[in-house]
Amino acid sequence: MKQLGSLRKLSVSFLLIFTSVTSSGIDRYSLSAGAGEAGAGYVCVMKKGFWASFSNQALLAGNNSFSFGINYDNRFNINELGTRTAGMIIPSGRASLGVIYSNFGYADFRRDMTGVACGLKLSERLSTGAQVDYFAELAPGEYEDTHIITGEAGVVYSASENTTIGIHIFNPVPNSVRKNTMPLTLRTGAGTMLNKFLFVGAEAEMSSEKSIILRMGFEYEAAKEFFLRSGFCTDYNSFSFGFGYRIKFVKIDLAFATHEKLGITSSVSLIFIIR
Repeated sequence: MKQLGSLRKLSVSFLLIFTSVTSSGIDRYSLSAGAGEAGAGYVCVMKKGFWASFSNQALLAGNNSFSFGINYDNRFNINELGTRTAGMIIPSGRASLGVIYSNFGYADFRRDMTGVACGLKLSERLSTGAQVDYFAELAPGEYEDTHIITGEAGVVYSASENTTIGIHIFNPVPNSVRKNTMPLTLRTGAGTMLNKFLFVGAEAEMSSEKSIILRMGFEYEAAKEFFLRSGFCTDYNSFSFGFGYRIKFVKIDLAFATHEKLGITSSVSLIFIIR
């Protein structure tokens, strides 16, 4: 039994390392939080939303209510590959503050991330934001634990009443100035409300560690406060779909995303909005 347990841990640890590099179009140091975003293929660099505010901190400026949320990703139906995330947004005039914590893995292999962010509305059409991140990674066996501090920033521009453009950069810190390397990632995209019920968007992600990734997605309000979502990501040909419903001050989101080699990742989010 001990040998079976050790073999399972070894297999899961190997899969953790593998999926850290190749999972669902998301860089291993980027947050996968938000079932609402997951359902639309993670097309969120320009779209206002609770979890999207931590994908592009400029979107924090559009959150005018105190809110907090929790999210869980069950990657490929393996508990040891789960990601647990909690966040909070505090509005303050033209600016909004955000705090987020995320945990990936299990006792023998885990990655913790903590971020503190601020978004500021510069004008009616332009917002910007930035975030400081701290990563701590506990690796199995003789692998050295790592601790990294980095940052990210973004801008959002309203090109028209219905169309928004977003740009976000992660880790603009040269790897030459620190011991542990991290990828530099740039995301840019645009989205538009075709009517008051239907949002469509597309974005591109460029990373120093992999080829360009394209994402497309939509969100449709099928009934009052009930949303249907779907999307596609070129990395491992990932299709996704999901839905969300808001009941008074609570928003519930559920999503599923495919991976052509490893299976399905399910996500669930609860967001509490306090005015």
